[in-house]
Amino acid sequence: MTGEIEADAGARPAGRSVRSTALALVKVTRPWQWPKNLLVLAAPVAAGRLLEPTVWWRAGLAMAAFTAVSGAVYIFNDLRDAAADRLHPTKRLRPIASGRLGLPAAVALMVVLAAGLPLGWWLAPPLGWVLAAYLAVNLAYSLGLKHRPVIDLALVSSGFLLRAIAGGVSCDITLSQWFLLVAGFGSLFIVAGKRYSELVTVGSQAGTRPALAAYTPGFLRVVWVMAASLVIVSYSLWAFEQGRPETGLPWDALSIAPFTVAILGYARLIESGRADAPERALARDPVFLAMATIWLACVLTAVATR
Repeated sequence: MTGEIEADAGARPAGRSVRSTALALVKVTRPWQWPKNLLVLAAPVAAGRLLEPTVWWRAGLAMAAFTAVSGAVYIFNDLRDAAADRLHPTKRLRPIASGRLGLPAAVALMVVLAAGLPLGWWLAPPLGWVLAAYLAVNLAYSLGLKHRPVIDLALVSSGFLLRAIAGGVSCDITLSQWFLLVAGFGSLFIVAGKRYSELVTVGSQAGTRPALAAYTPGFLRVVWVMAASLVIVSYSLWAFEQGRPETGLPWDALSIAPFTVAILGYARLIESGRADAPERALARDPVFLAMATIWLACVLTAVATR
């Protein structure tokens, strides 16, 4: 029987094997996480400078560098967590944990993607420092700090914040205090909500994330409610700081309404336990998508009329 199985495996078409490996190489970089790197564009958009020729190509390269470096981090994490991932109901399907991607191919791709770090240094030394900080934080997280309650929330949140900072330093845009507060508390809101959903759906005994055992739903609810409140207040203060235009509507202030509704929509997903994969949950939520579209329209109109 074993010989028959091996014979069948060896008889598989080479084309199918190549396609399977190529698909596994793409999946191991978690393409559904790539939208996170759009945060690199946040500072240029908020400053109304994204369409400037120098700014858009520098922001684009910064986003590409962050996508590459974060992909290398995901591969490193999957290599270290393969055994634990096999105990998780969905993570066991990841390319490395499932055995669809071998160690040599995964390591080779990780090295190639790490080239995003020198790309950042070439584009702007401050961006290189941000990428280096991102790598250092994630290495520390993967090597043990992910098991430290509260610290794990702060480290994961910093990944979002560093993406937002990257857009400013790569394009030489001064980041306001309100922008940093919105990015920081918004990151904490997303991460605490993700942990809350994991806790109520998978449970604290899941071997894939031991730090969950140190949390209770009540504690994580306090964290994400606090973060949501602070991000709304910080955004509102930023919007009012922009002032009222001499003519027309105060689009910055008007954008507070869809922003707040979008936050509340995501809070509903968290409370229902559907925010363990926030990028997927938000992409499928019609209320959030509608509010995000209206908010973006308000912000872009405000930038155009300043």
